[in-house]
Amino acid sequence: MPDLKELEVGAMMWAVRDSVARIKSLGVRCGQLGIAGDVALDTAFAAEWKETLAKEDFTIVTCFAAYTGENYADIPTVQATVGFIPPATREEREARTTVLSDFAAAIGVKSIACHIGFVPEDESHPDYIAVRAMVRRICDHAAKHGQTFALETGQEPAHTLLHFLNDVGRDNLGINFDPANMILYGTGDPIEALGVLAHKVISVHGKDGDWPPKGDKNALGTERPLGQGSVGMDRFMAKLKEVGYKGTIHVEREIEDLEQRYVDMAMGVKLLEGLRG
Repeated sequence: MPDLKELEVGAMMWAVRDSVARIKSLGVRCGQLGIAGDVALDTAFAAEWKETLAKEDFTIVTCFAAYTGENYADIPTVQATVGFIPPATREEREARTTVLSDFAAAIGVKSIACHIGFVPEDESHPDYIAVRAMVRRICDHAAKHGQTFALETGQEPAHTLLHFLNDVGRDNLGINFDPANMILYGTGDPIEALGVLAHKVISVHGKDGDWPPKGDKNALGTERPLGQGSVGMDRFMAKLKEVGYKGTIHVEREIEDLEQRYVDMAMGVKLLEGLRG
């Protein structure tokens, strides 16, 4: 596997949907691997990925869990379906996350990640208490593989997420920082949030977007191609350097048109390479 550089640009890819060869054609040597909840993480699948990564000389930095039944249509739907907060799906999603951790270990990946959902600010809330215990168990399982566990930003303000991380109290728990999500959910300026959360950041997404429409508390903002939204990628990259982040940054584009997605991601890779300096 290649030795990765500081702030090396990679891509967020999806098992089954993307091939390593196609992602490499964007000009990257590393990526995060998203895995949908209905993908069977058996030994054959792990062996296939291990062989492919060796053949392509490609590094997966993070295995990212998505869960069956998640829906990002609007904020109420996210609250009801995404991550660990919905009580009805907690048990199956905890089990799925530990299986993902085992799969990641089998292919040599040292970090797992997911969206946790909207964490309540009230630490006496039953959902807060239950999810805190759940995250502790997942961290402890990941630690057996020498893995970190990253929660993605966006669905709560930076101070709420930081409080939760500190309260969980696990050294291998951190953040997958997505600047666009802070904007899409209307939870705060991503540059300021990065300053608050920098010491907990394990991995980073290169993604862009615009704020939700004013006055509509249920609407999400709109994702944009990198450099065409409200993040300010020049400021974001400068802030990453300022806070001393030395990991990878993975271009993410979430649209259904697969070919346009590749076009936009290639432009994003080029933009970030230029900003790396």
